[in-house]
Amino acid sequence: MKIKPAELTLYAVTDRAWARDSDHLLDQIEAAVRGGATFVQLREKELDPRAFLSEARWVVDLCHRLGVRCVINDNVDVALLSGADGVHVGQEDMACEKARVLLGAQRIIGVSAHNTEEALAAEAAGADYLGSGAAFPTDTKDVSGHYVTPEGFRAITSAVSIPVVAIGGITKENVSSLRGCGLAGAAVVSALFAQPDVEAAARELLPLCKEL
Repeated sequence: MKIKPAELTLYAVTDRAWARDSDHLLDQIEAAVRGGATFVQLREKELDPRAFLSEARWVVDLCHRLGVRCVINDNVDVALLSGADGVHVGQEDMACEKARVLLGAQRIIGVSAHNTEEALAAEAAGADYLGSGAAFPTDTKDVSGHYVTPEGFRAITSAVSIPVVAIGGITKENVSSLRGCGLAGAAVVSALFAQPDVEAAARELLPLCKEL
């Protein structure tokens, strides 16, 4: 297994909405990792490819110096050129099989899965872990029709042998309701990066995520 479940305990997903600029984003990521974030996904929906690649190189280097893995959301080219540990793709993004051909056997591929059918297909296609949700309502993206109940999480985690992280609206107040679902961890966005003290937010979240 290329990735251990413990590496996914507190999975930080970046969002530029709460960063003044790229330097501030780097500061936020460093604070999250120092507070206990175990994995980082760099997500940029608006940057042009050249700016995205430049930022990705800085973020990947920072994460590696801090001892955590970093994957790139959606963009396989940026993942390859930046030296990232891999990529995370959604159901509407590049197919996992194609991403695997481009990335090779050693890099990590995470896939979004909303049900057992998508989870099993992703595992068969070579995914190393799954991001499943949305667990709760969220302002980060439109999750209409994609809510996953605790029963749904249990079905997904029981169906596959690769680690599964929950995502979507997860906060320190609600993460404990996901206990007993077989999850490796929780992926969070605003629960870290929208907080005035990112490092403190990570320190609060980590023990709660360890209890999942």
